[in-house]
Amino acid sequence: MRVYFEADSDSALLLEKPVAIIGYGNQGRAQALNLRDSGASVVVALPADSKSRPRALEDGFDVMTSSEAAARSAVVVMLAADEDQARIYGEDIAPHLAEGGVLLFAHGLNIHFNLILPRPDLDVVLVAPKGPGTALRTQYEKGGGLIALFAVAQDASGQAEALALSYGAALGSGRAGMLKTSFAEECEADLFNEQAVLWGTIPELIHAGYETLVEAGFSPEIAYFECLTEVKLIADLIYERGIAGMREAISNTAEFAALKGGSRIIGQDTRTEMRRILREVRSGSLVRELMDDAKSGYPRLKASRAKAAAHPIEQVGRGLRALKPDD
Repeated sequence: MRVYFEADSDSALLLEKPVAIIGYGNQGRAQALNLRDSGASVVVALPADSKSRPRALEDGFDVMTSSEAAARSAVVVMLAADEDQARIYGEDIAPHLAEGGVLLFAHGLNIHFNLILPRPDLDVVLVAPKGPGTALRTQYEKGGGLIALFAVAQDASGQAEALALSYGAALGSGRAGMLKTSFAEECEADLFNEQAVLWGTIPELIHAGYETLVEAGFSPEIAYFECLTEVKLIADLIYERGIAGMREAISNTAEFAALKGGSRIIGQDTRTEMRRILREVRSGSLVRELMDDAKSGYPRLKASRAKAAAHPIEQVGRGLRALKPDD
């Protein structure tokens, strides 16, 4: 797979176009700041009652409604919550974004699952930094960047891919590398990973391990360190060295324990369930459930958050995290 860098992008393509950032959360703030520091003209769009407005104003941005921002901009970046984007596009963006504009996403969900059907005159592109906004901003300020994925869903101008590369470079991702994908591949792989590996499975493994040790009479603090704290250590090792390299960095005892235990937890049944999860992602059932939950006021999400917050590991964690020395 080819990796694209700053040398493969034309910074002038983006810098000559006013940009509207829709949303000012984790990604919105980081992207707005990085773009501005790279020389782009940026405004921020937020509802009048948004809790993020004071911070965006404090950061020095002009803050306005989505319709006002779309009317003033040539590039509209959709960084509001996935479940809000179709409404924002239909009500505020489509009627006001000038012909030949650019609609840019950091996640392929709304385009891939046809929740947004863009006007045919628009370029529709994806630039997805592979990491949280805090890391995107921190790496940029250090002179680096995060790897990003980019894709084109609609190329009305003939310059959509070049614009995506220019945008990625302005975020700092041209320093780290940019990889070409599709809206479908980015969206489906991301939704699968969120369920089957990262945000779904790893916390459940931590809870299960913690509960097993505490039920067997181990102190909650020891269980916390063993089952939660050390997750960061293995994640850092895998990130730096890969899985094989991680095994070279641990003791023979730890490596032999991994040999004995891993496949007993992650067996054929788990792989079968992963394939089922992927089928659900591709069918759109996950997205339909998300949208239904959003329309009902998020009862499932709120119940899940309350359950996680009430788990005994959280009380133990608050006490132990308070012991950490200041950085």
